Amino acid sequence: MKTYILSMDAGTTSGRCILFDKNGKIVQTAQKPLTQHYPQPGWVEHDASEIWQVQYDCAKQVMADAGIGPEQIAGIGITNQRETTILWDAQTGEPVCPAIVWQCRRTAEFCEELKVQGYEKRIREKTGLLIDPYFSGTKIRWILDHVDGAREKAEAGMIRFGTVESWLIWCLSGGTVHVTDYSNASRTMLFDIHKLGWDEEILSILKIPKEILPKPVSSSEIYGYTAPKLFGAAIPICGAAGDQQAALFGQTCFEKGDTKCTYGTGGFLLMNSGEEPIASENGLLTTIAASRPGKVQYALEGSVFVAGAAIQWLRDELGLISSSPESEAMAREVPDTAGCYVVPAFTGLGAPYWNPYARGMITGLTRGVNKNHIIRATLESIALQINDVLRIMQEDSGLTLSELKVDGGACANDLLMQMQADFSNVQVLRPDCIETTALGAAYLAGLAVSFWKDTEEIRHNQANSWSFLAEMSQTNREEKLHGWEQAVNACLGWARNT
Repeated sequence: MKTYILSMDAGTTSGRCILFDKNGKIVQTAQKPLTQHYPQPGWVEHDASEIWQVQYDCAKQVMADAGIGPEQIAGIGITNQRETTILWDAQTGEPVCPAIVWQCRRTAEFCEELKVQGYEKRIREKTGLLIDPYFSGTKIRWILDHVDGAREKAEAGMIRFGTVESWLIWCLSGGTVHVTDYSNASRTMLFDIHKLGWDEEILSILKIPKEILPKPVSSSEIYGYTAPKLFGAAIPICGAAGDQQAALFGQTCFEKGDTKCTYGTGGFLLMNSGEEPIASENGLLTTIAASRPGKVQYALEGSVFVAGAAIQWLRDELGLISSSPESEAMAREVPDTAGCYVVPAFTGLGAPYWNPYARGMITGLTRGVNKNHIIRATLESIALQINDVLRIMQEDSGLTLSELKVDGGACANDLLMQMQADFSNVQVLRPDCIETTALGAAYLAGLAVSFWKDTEEIRHNQANSWSFLAEMSQTNREEKLHGWEQAVNACLGWARNT
């Protein structure tokens, strides 16, 4: 009896496996940390073999802890840290060098050269992305140029490239399947999101041989089967999506205009924009959502650099709280912020400001402001930044949002969620299961093998633990947003000429 779906969640700092049942409930979970390597300032690496070993160990552990065998697993879904770049030997399966992680900035200078050469507009039109070290394309180029023998082997067809889900599928299948799903392909800066194929012009610009690239596929289909020796029997590998797209799917954002926000270290907002891509006028990214065969959907994506990290700052640097949950209780000690604002622009501001010279600031201080006011203002800053992105998403899409689905660790903060509803004037919906990234990968895999019949059946699984409705008057909302605008303007040029 096929009673479970196994979801592999290959994150940046850890790997997890979660076993889901037919109702989308967590049955068992296992997690192991992933070693971070920082060989030079601005460089971030992972050991690709460790990524695989962590996921494999977690998969075996979760099955053992649940007391089940491979015959009870209907399929495996994978979600992953996006943009991280792995090249490996096609014959031995050995990585040619450490994986270059999405956070790594080693190709910043090369990206600037590409911009100077005038490629940004063309690349943006085709890929929906800005030229940035964040994406996989320039990482591949760096490896081919700097690892001995890599370019020669690549041009001879002896090297394979993949993002993390592609690497895991290769390893799970015993080196027989080399694919990437559209959502991950769309984060490489090599993929034409309109034609759904690798772009020959960009490959030529970056001097990347097409032979090393995986076959692009949908996020929900049978790619192959696990090598029998891994789990004792072959299991279908049948779902894959980048983490943010998987969360969008796990939140059942199946229709145009459906929007979710993941509150992690940063804040990640994705809006399902339907079957036609929307080109942003405000610096949002256009990307491919997790899609089923024959029905590709697109998404608008915007990121807030500092969300949960602002609460960590209160704890670790300022010492105002001893734990993150304490922020809610202390913020509730005061009815408002006494006119103070915190702008956590620790590394500049992203959309809609895109200002690298902005720096963090506490403004509007008067003698009556105490630590509780500052804590409350910090929570407000998260919701206010998210609101900035929501505003431009609605502007770019021409859609008016009535609700926002939320997940991630910081969404457990009821006060923060109420602030979000108040400032954005939307209904905020928090699900019972906030592990929506892994759940999305499970849903994609389950649909491919008819574990779930269709998206309607999945939608019935979705249960919201809480709904937050706007309680703030329009006058107070406008006053708060105007104050936020003033606070942001005060910090925008702080680091210029320093």
